[in-house]
Amino acid sequence: MANFFELPRYIAVEGPIRVGKSTLAQIIATQMNAQRVIEPEGNSFLKSFYEGDAGAAFQTQFSFLIARFEQLKALEAGPTSQKRIVADYIFEKDKLFACINLTDAELEIYNRYYNHFREHLPTPDLVIYLQASPEVLKKRLQKKNAPGEAGVSEDYIEEVAKAYEHFFFHYTASDLLVVNTNDIDFVDRDQDLKELLRRLNEPIKGTQYYLPLSGEAAASA
Repeated sequence: MANFFELPRYIAVEGPIRVGKSTLAQIIATQMNAQRVIEPEGNSFLKSFYEGDAGAAFQTQFSFLIARFEQLKALEAGPTSQKRIVADYIFEKDKLFACINLTDAELEIYNRYYNHFREHLPTPDLVIYLQASPEVLKKRLQKKNAPGEAGVSEDYIEEVAKAYEHFFFHYTASDLLVVNTNDIDFVDRDQDLKELLRRLNEPIKGTQYYLPLSGEAAASA
């Protein structure tokens, strides 16, 4: 069926660790023939942070802040751009983690740079928030068993999941689709993927929700 609306040109997929955002972002980018923006990796302070070393939280967060800013600033995005972009994060994600991990004194310094950087970055046309319970995230983390994530505690997973829920409950910067992924597997269940992609080819205005019903994917506005 033909689209009777303009598909978003700049889409960002967000959510807590192991929720599937990178996988979905890659699928959408392929479908749209869009530029794929992968979150910066290789943070040399991350291992020390997971191991609880003193001062590592600020070092890790500031390193991420600079890398994310430089990457997003280089994008050809904005009202006049014809380029299609799919990213697996939004810049605000950086501050979300900063609020969790930094002390008040560290956060005061951090905010000076964050606020300056944010003013110079484009906002996505659509954000897809992949939502999952802490229990589901813990199971996926154990299944993946990535070496760099071995030190992630269950308490930290719960804290991150709660922070994402709070952040997106108040999010109004762009159109938002909230996708509950507890019972959706768009990697191994082709029907789940097809239904989700169908929903993304329909208009999304304001905040809307996509929930599984009776074991099958269904859209709900």
